[in-house]
Amino acid sequence: MDSIREIVVLSGKGGTGKTSVASSLAYLAGKEAILADCDVDASNLHLIMGPDIIKKELFYGGEVAQIDIETCIQCGKCKEVCRFDAISFSAGVHTIDNLSCEGCGYCSRVCPTGAITMMPRLSGEFYISGIRNGSQMSHAKLFAGGENSGKLVATVKKNAYRMAKERGCDYLITDGAPGIGCPVVSSLSGAKVALLVTEPTMSALHDLKRVLFVVRRFNAIPLLVINKSDINEAVSEEIKKFAKSEKIEHLANIPFNTSFVESMGKARIVAEENQFLKGIFESIWEKAKEVADSSVQN
Repeated sequence: MDSIREIVVLSGKGGTGKTSVASSLAYLAGKEAILADCDVDASNLHLIMGPDIIKKELFYGGEVAQIDIETCIQCGKCKEVCRFDAISFSAGVHTIDNLSCEGCGYCSRVCPTGAITMMPRLSGEFYISGIRNGSQMSHAKLFAGGENSGKLVATVKKNAYRMAKERGCDYLITDGAPGIGCPVVSSLSGAKVALLVTEPTMSALHDLKRVLFVVRRFNAIPLLVINKSDINEAVSEEIKKFAKSEKIEHLANIPFNTSFVESMGKARIVAEENQFLKGIFESIWEKAKEVADSSVQN
């Protein structure tokens, strides 16, 4: 099989253990998979994987207005039309707050002297790194106030696919963002399998239903893992019933274990630190690979 099989790890809400699961699968996959951190708004996978940055590039997303003071006649028309209060007037000079500017370009259109131009906005950085399991990782950082996180996710994924092809890897493991917003939509593009990590709370079940709707719009095969499954067994059973009614394969229950927090505190991977949990993750990885492989064959 020459097609790269992408397994994207998602959760409808934050705090379910999604990143711990993704990092453990990547640790077990070793050199047969490339890892991609597509949670660019709050990236933290690099804290666990210990990346050695090989390549770094700047990411420009959207535009920002810039005033040429020499050309500006201080007429104030730009300030009048700005609906984001990004333009201020002080000491006889109009200035633009880059964080408040939404890049709509209206100010540049009304400027009578052409003093305002729209410039590419520096929104973040993206990286290619070696990681300590012998493989590589594609990841990024979105700056505070940065725009187009979905576009940055697409860049991370594009790099990850290229890396997988260059290194002859069969699999791509993607740590997606929580929720159902643009980064999640971009994370799902091209994915064969969506591994949904949830927890036994009613809010998590509600958000699981929402993310499942998005997953099915992209024709990815949903798989389910219930983390901290024993903290509320009644809700765990309700989640299992929902999965059965929706024909979602339930891969595993992960019992509550303090190793998750302890491993994070030491910047280590859960599967490295706890042999019992490592066995559960090995089972999840093998089953996820099997489903991904069958999706290509079919």
